[in-house]
Amino acid sequence: MESMLNKLKSTVTKVTADVTSAVMGNPVTREFEVGRHIASGGPGMCWRIYDGTKKSTKQEVAVFVFDKKVIDRYQKFEKDQIIDSLKKGVQQLTRLRHPRLLTVQHPLEESRDCLAFCTEPVFASLANVLGQWDNLPSPVPTDIKDYKLYDVETKYGLLQISEGLSFLHSGVKMVHGNLCPENIILNKSGAWKIMGFDFSISSSNPSDAEPKYVCKEWDPNLPPLCLPNPEYLAPEYILSVSCDSASDMYSLGVVMHAVFNEGKPVFQVNKQDIFKSFSRQLDQLSRLSPSVLSRIPEEVREHVKMLLSVTANVRPDADQMTKIPFFDDVGAVTLQYFDTLFQRDNLQKSQFYKGLPKVLPKLPKRVVVHRVLPALTSEFVNPDMVPFVLPNVLLIAEECTKEEYLRLILPDLTPVFKQQEPVQVHTVIQLIFLQKMDLLLTKTPPEDIKNSVLPMVYRAVEAPSIQIQELCLNIIPSFANLIDYPSMKNALIPRIKSACLQTSSLAVRVNSLVCLGKILEYLDKWFVIDEILPFLQQIPSREPAVLMGILGIYKCTFTHKKLGIPKEHLAAKSLPHLVSLSIDNNLNLNQFNAFMAVIRDMLSRMEAEHKTKLEQLHSMQEQQRYLPLSLSLPLSLSLLKVSLTLEEKQRLAKEQEQAAKLRNQQPLAPQNVKPAVTTTQTKDLTSSLLNNMTSLNNLSLNSGPRTAPMQAGTLTSGFSTGPTLGGMGTMAPVSNGFSSPMGFSSGTMAMGVGMRPASPGMYGGLATTTSTPNFVCTEGDKRVFCFLFFFSPLMSSQLIRPLHFPYSFEQ
Repeated sequence: MESMLNKLKSTVTKVTADVTSAVMGNPVTREFEVGRHIASGGPGMCWRIYDGTKKSTKQEVAVFVFDKKVIDRYQKFEKDQIIDSLKKGVQQLTRLRHPRLLTVQHPLEESRDCLAFCTEPVFASLANVLGQWDNLPSPVPTDIKDYKLYDVETKYGLLQISEGLSFLHSGVKMVHGNLCPENIILNKSGAWKIMGFDFSISSSNPSDAEPKYVCKEWDPNLPPLCLPNPEYLAPEYILSVSCDSASDMYSLGVVMHAVFNEGKPVFQVNKQDIFKSFSRQLDQLSRLSPSVLSRIPEEVREHVKMLLSVTANVRPDADQMTKIPFFDDVGAVTLQYFDTLFQRDNLQKSQFYKGLPKVLPKLPKRVVVHRVLPALTSEFVNPDMVPFVLPNVLLIAEECTKEEYLRLILPDLTPVFKQQEPVQVHTVIQLIFLQKMDLLLTKTPPEDIKNSVLPMVYRAVEAPSIQIQELCLNIIPSFANLIDYPSMKNALIPRIKSACLQTSSLAVRVNSLVCLGKILEYLDKWFVIDEILPFLQQIPSREPAVLMGILGIYKCTFTHKKLGIPKEHLAAKSLPHLVSLSIDNNLNLNQFNAFMAVIRDMLSRMEAEHKTKLEQLHSMQEQQRYLPLSLSLPLSLSLLKVSLTLEEKQRLAKEQEQAAKLRNQQPLAPQNVKPAVTTTQTKDLTSSLLNNMTSLNNLSLNSGPRTAPMQAGTLTSGFSTGPTLGGMGTMAPVSNGFSSPMGFSSGTMAMGVGMRPASPGMYGGLATTTSTPNFVCTEGDKRVFCFLFFFSPLMSSQLIRPLHFPYSFEQ
């Protein structure tokens, strides 16, 4: 790991040192920051190309640097010749302005160590792309090493060079004199530009006369940088010391051959014996073998053969080359149209942009991103063109990675999100964005969604245009899963509710309800119950479509697994509202049946849930009766699995409190009592209780039918309505704090207060206390005692005082 870091550090240091040593002191560095070494080009690949930025505007540029150290081996006069040649080329390029020529941003500056000038941003030279890597950084940049030209790039690139030559020959009356891959530059957008005017020749005749060019004789003694590339020169340069515009066309033919043959020219030239090589080349050109042009596309092969003709008059001129069928490719024509957009009016542009979506899929992604996209986004400054340009930009965005979208597209889209004028354009922009909302929400960062995208959606919901509102409401469910919950809850839902209540359009109201119904699954249960369902009761209109929309929301909420409506809400709010809506006179039979079906489903579920709850409670109560007091509460808590209302929970809390009080009371301890008579006998508790009750307050036994015998140990809930206490009327049921009111039923125990048994055998064989000397308390006696213990406040103290327990309870 450390060795890798050291290697990286040394590489960065070396690159920095190269830049510093080459450019330090040059006036160019006063205005421009020089970056990394990215490419090379120019005559003999002598210019190093660096990326850079203008300090004042941060505008991106390319910095061309010629390091004078590379010519240290030459004599002074040779150095001067090389410097003069290079200066001439840059100065000529600076004077010429054309879209097909490399644009100079800052003129040539000379310092003691280097020459430097700045141009538009550059990717590489055509020679670099074709595999000539001289004067490139080591290792070779990956983007150059792996760069492959697409057919449309090749076709349009050659067309651009032809147009550039047409401008030079017809417009400027100039011969380039050294057209070759090293003098063809690919800019950052992929456009091919001509540079390297070191050996250009201007016409010596007046501009309105036939141009005449004076060519210099080839001097092999000059340094190579003072001579054009002989492999791309027309034969007449060397053999007859003549040239004209057709000489550049020969060079174009060799360039076309090199493009389709991995950078190789038609012939290799022996620079040591240039005249002999060209004589042999002239002979070969006279009878050019078909195999030489075999890799050139068939539709342009014949034209290349004509360009390589020995006879200059046979070669097509530049203007003719721009019109050959080979360049009529739909991709090349599209790119050409983009380069001439500044000449078109809005109507022509709009027609072109309308047809562009059919062409974009046929173009390579690199061409679309680097050539088409910048031209499209530049039109955003023209509000009238935005509705025509925006669909194409979003179509390109779909094919971009998220990183490319953030870097190349989003910065230009952000102002469009906020554009609201003119109104007609704003309406169309909203429609286009709404149709691509899933794309925007997927690739746009959350912060930009919150600040730019969602506000645009909110404006669409509140738009005065019914068409925009309808479209927005129809589209929202398709991307609702991509909206964060707080934004949906606090911003989107309130606007949809407001649109539904305030609109005068039935379509908007119905679409609002449909939209809410579709996005219910993205909301939580209690928000729906607290905010959505109450909102339905506020809707004033009673059109069938609106009523069915309301029914749909109720049904979706009721049947959805995550949502659902509690039975309390069903009983108190939902069902009453639905029942009142179901009898509206505007509903037809099918609609009424739909209402009734939902109402029946709600009633059935409410009945089933409540019945289940009551059954469980009843089962719990039944089991409590037959358990000791100390176990009843824990059991009730373990059995109570149903959901309880607040009132039920309050009652349960009171029961727990009462049970705690009972558990804290002191238990009854057995006492030894001296007998009143000489013979000690244990009294029967049951018999004593009955005797005391018969004499209490001089009550007489009411006449009536004989009650059923009591079974020992039987105790049920509810007081009998027959027995009364003295003249005080019917005795009310009394609760023990755990279950339903407890007492004695007339069908089980039949022991009303103030009643006297009709006969000794009335109580099913219970013996009197006088006949039992030693009595052990039975289970039935325990229960009778528990009854008296619980309800002692309701009875006279005379009933309890005579009780004595000279025995112990069985466990």
